[in-house]
Amino acid sequence: MPGTGRGGPDAAMVEAARDGDQRALDALVADSLPLVYNIVGRALNGHNDVDDVVQETLLRVVRGLPTLRDPEAFRSWLVAIAVRQVRDREQDRSATQRRRADLDTAEEMPDPASDFAALTILRLGLTDQRREVAEATRWLDADDRGLLALWWLEETGELRRTDLAGALGLSGRHAAVRVQRMKEQMQLARTIVRALGSAARCAELLTMTWNWDGVPSPLWRKRFARHVRGCADCGRSGQGMLPIDRLLAGIPMVPIPAGFVLQHFQTIPPAATEAAAHAASHLPLGRSGVHRAARAAQERPRGVLSVLSHGPVAGTAAVGLAAVVVVGVLVAANRPPQEPSAQGVAPQAAATAIPPTSPAPSASVKASRKPSPKPSRKASPKATKPAPPPPVVVAKSAKKGVGVWGMPGVSAALTKSGASWYYTWATTHDGIATPKSGTFVPMIWGADSVTSANLAKAKAAGPYLLGFNEPDMGSQSNMTPEKALSLWPKLMSAGKVLGSPAVAYGGDRAGGWLDKFMSGAKAKGYRVDFITLHWYGGDFNTANATNQLRSYIQAVYKRYHKPIWLTEFALIDFSNGTRFPTDAQQAAFVTSSTKMLAGLPYVQRYAWFGLPADKKPGTGLFTTTGAATPAGRAFQAAR
Repeated sequence: MPGTGRGGPDAAMVEAARDGDQRALDALVADSLPLVYNIVGRALNGHNDVDDVVQETLLRVVRGLPTLRDPEAFRSWLVAIAVRQVRDREQDRSATQRRRADLDTAEEMPDPASDFAALTILRLGLTDQRREVAEATRWLDADDRGLLALWWLEETGELRRTDLAGALGLSGRHAAVRVQRMKEQMQLARTIVRALGSAARCAELLTMTWNWDGVPSPLWRKRFARHVRGCADCGRSGQGMLPIDRLLAGIPMVPIPAGFVLQHFQTIPPAATEAAAHAASHLPLGRSGVHRAARAAQERPRGVLSVLSHGPVAGTAAVGLAAVVVVGVLVAANRPPQEPSAQGVAPQAAATAIPPTSPAPSASVKASRKPSPKPSRKASPKATKPAPPPPVVVAKSAKKGVGVWGMPGVSAALTKSGASWYYTWATTHDGIATPKSGTFVPMIWGADSVTSANLAKAKAAGPYLLGFNEPDMGSQSNMTPEKALSLWPKLMSAGKVLGSPAVAYGGDRAGGWLDKFMSGAKAKGYRVDFITLHWYGGDFNTANATNQLRSYIQAVYKRYHKPIWLTEFALIDFSNGTRFPTDAQQAAFVTSSTKMLAGLPYVQRYAWFGLPADKKPGTGLFTTTGAATPAGRAFQAAR
C-alpha cells in the first residue's frame, strides 16, 4: 500500500492503519517521520529537545489514530499535532526558566552540533544565497521559526496551504498575512547575515559587534536592523537577493540522522521492511555517523524504546521506525570505504559534523611543543615545480583567514588562497600585499613588543588587535598571567576590538593560564572582547580530529561565553617529536574542519597554520612556486 508522495499517504493506508493493520501502521509512521522531524527541527532550530518532541508527536499520532474520522485529513492532523507539541514544549521551557531564573538557565543555548540551520547547510551542501537563508533562520523569533518551518515545507511541496492554515488554526487569508509578515522578517534577517558576513564591514557595524557574543538573538537582531536600515553601505547588502520563495523551493528536506532513532531504541525488530525501504531514502548514506549506527544495528541488544512501547499499537510503530533506520544503515555499511582525494576534497565520511565511531578524548587537546612563529621569518627555499593541479573554485568567507610569513611569491599566494583576513604575528606586514577583498589584523606578540611604535601601528591597522602569542609556552612569549595583566591596559588603548592572549592549550581548563588571566581581567575591569585559541590535533582520523576540535571550542565557549577566534590550527602530532599526516589526510581535515567552524555561530574567525609550504608533508597551503598543496586546494574551496 504505497503512499502518494508529497501529497500525503494514501487514504486506504490511513484507514487500514486506523483499523489495526500493523504493516499499514508501520508504513504510515515511516512515511510521517521525515516530515515531523523537519517541522520540529526547524521550529526549535535543532535544540536538544527535538528528539523528545518528535517522539511525543509520533506517540500522540499513534494513540489518536483510531479517533481520526477523515483519512484524507491525516496530513493536516499530523502537522497540527507537531505544531501543538512544539508550542507546549516552548511554554513548559519558559515556565521552567522563570522558576529557575539563574545564570546557567538564562545563558542556555542549543548545542551548535545540533543547530538545524547548520545541519541544513552541512547535510545539503547549501551555498551562496540558499546558505544565507538557512543562516538567517537563526535570527527569527520562535513564532516566526515555527511558521517558517511549515511554509518551507509548503514551498517544497510537502504540505498544502490548507495544511499550514489548519495547523495554525487560522483561515486561509489570515495565514497568508502571517506568512507575508514572516517573509519580511526573513528578508531583514538575510540582510543582517550578509552585512555581518561582509569582508569589508562598515566602521560603525564593527564597533557595534565588539561585545556581541556571536549568537543570534532578537535583541541583537533589533540593534543590527536599526543600523542596517539607516546605513547606506550596509543597506546595500540586501541588493541582488533572489526572492525567498525561489530559494526555498530548491532546498529539499534534511535527511534524518542515521543515529536519530537508534540512540533511543534498544531493539531492532526484523520487521516492516517494506515501510523501511519506502522511507530509507530520507537517511544520509556514507556519512561518518553511519558506522556507529551500523554497529548498533549489528549488535541488536534487547529491549524496546520506552516512550513508544505503551501497548500493542505503539509497539508496532516502534517496529516501523526501527526498520527505517536499519535499512538505511545496512545499505551505507555495505558501501566500500572512501579515501581522501589527493586534490584536497574530503570524503563524505569526513565532511559532516556527526560524532565519530570512536569517542573523542577530553576537550582540551594538549600540544606540548609546536612551531608557532615569532614576528620575523626567513623565506623558505624554492621548491621544484609540481605538475599543474586541476582548477579549484576559490570560495570566500568572512571567517576564513591564514597565518602568513615571508616567502617568494607570498602576496600572490595569499590572494589565491581566498582568505578574507590574515596576520603575521606582528603589527606590520612588510613585503606582503593585502588582497583587495582582504584585511590585515595586527598582533602584539610578547612583552618586548609592547612599545609606543608597535601600539601606534596596531591602532592604525585596527579595529582588531590580537593579544600575546602563547604566553603559556616557554619557547613563545612566555609570561605569567600577572605579567600579561600588567601590560593589558596598553593593548586596550590600541585595539577597539581586543582578543585575549592565545594560549597553546588548556583554554577550557579551570585554573589554567587563560582562566587565571580572564579571572584577573574581570576583577580589574579590563576589556577582553573575544577569546583567541590555538589547536593542533595528533589524531589523523578526519572525523575524530574534527570532533575533538569542536569539543574543545565548545568547552571554551561554555566557560567564557565570548566570541572565539581560532588563530592557529592544523594536524600535527607533538606527542613524540613532530609527526605530520599525509597530504591527503591534511587536506581532508581542512575540508571537514572548515565546514564545522562555519556552522558554529560563536566562532567569528579562524586562521590556518599557515600559508607557506615546504617540499615535505606539513601544513602549508602554497609552495614558493605559487602552486597550491592538497591542503591549499581544500582551503581555497572552503566556505
